[in-house]
Amino acid sequence: MDVQGSVDPGYEAVRAAFVQNFTHRGDRGAAVAVYRNGRKVVDLWGGTKDVDGDAPWAVDTAQIVRSATKGLAAAVPLLLHQRGQLDLDAPVATYWPEFKANGKDRALVRHLLAHRAGVPALDRPLTPAEAADGESGAAAVAAQTPFWEPGSGHGYHAQTYSWLLGELVRRVTGRTLGRWVAEEIARPLGADFWIGLPEDEAARVGRVGPAEAPRASGAITLRPKPAVAAAYADPGSLTRRAFGAIDPLPDENDPAYRAAELAASAGISTARGLARFYAATIGEVDGRRLFAPATVALARTEESAGPDRVLVVNTRFGLGYMLHGPASPLLGPGSFGHPGRGGSLGFADPESGIAFGYVTNGLQKGVTADPRAQALVRAVRDALTP
Repeated sequence: MDVQGSVDPGYEAVRAAFVQNFTHRGDRGAAVAVYRNGRKVVDLWGGTKDVDGDAPWAVDTAQIVRSATKGLAAAVPLLLHQRGQLDLDAPVATYWPEFKANGKDRALVRHLLAHRAGVPALDRPLTPAEAADGESGAAAVAAQTPFWEPGSGHGYHAQTYSWLLGELVRRVTGRTLGRWVAEEIARPLGADFWIGLPEDEAARVGRVGPAEAPRASGAITLRPKPAVAAAYADPGSLTRRAFGAIDPLPDENDPAYRAAELAASAGISTARGLARFYAATIGEVDGRRLFAPATVALARTEESAGPDRVLVVNTRFGLGYMLHGPASPLLGPGSFGHPGRGGSLGFADPESGIAFGYVTNGLQKGVTADPRAQALVRAVRDALTP
């Protein structure tokens, strides 16, 4: 396997794991980047730009990162809070009066970030066009009766997170979330990621699609727990309804979908862009830092833990970020970040100074703990072990 890029001395195991992702774990095209204490120590890419093509992955190839977008998007309300423009303990209706309808008057801003708002699904799913139009999604979640009392439990807001955060940010700032990310985070950092892909960047982005991992001879097939399998199989379950809040499922290779500012699922990034973003949340990168220490604490302090009403496994969330745990095994107990269903992953680990980004065009079946990403995380951990 021809892998491009570089690793600093001591990180050779990351290169080896990256190669094995292609030879043993089904990767078609992918990239991984790692920063430590604000300095890039791993920058690798290989395979094909498109999951179904032959053109090589280039140094600047980007991919859709699905729910890893949530980690980029969550930085916006946290930075608004850091700047004194948003009160995390205020009712959402303080900024968005329509949201208090049908029993959501006591839903707090922090509930949106920690998946405790009670609106992970919609009584009527949106079409892809409605999901992307900038108005229908906000109106739908504002009118939705919650599935539980906001704040009383948690369940992954797989798709509705787009409209919850997007409309909150628009009400507070007068700008769309994607525009805010571009103007206040990505451009100042010099990082390649977008929530709402500009037309002039579209040629850099590869096609994504399913990619099955090869099954080794004699390998044991791991099956989900019966309750999890049943939830995904039942069209009426909250799980299926949450992931099906857009129906039919959008074409992730459609330029219109990629241009939509969907904070839950449609972000586009390079591995380098993800890693650089997370590096700037925990320290300086070329003189720029995003999160003050108090904001880092907000990101990684547990807000939600235990049985997830949507994912049907135990999950842990801080304010906008998944935390280390069985459903999302990051680098260490203090890590915070977000995976994307099917493969991508970005996170920061303040204790070690590590920031990590992995993107792929081959989408596998895992929801949170992709074996390719985790092999790379293990290799990073080994590199840090004396």
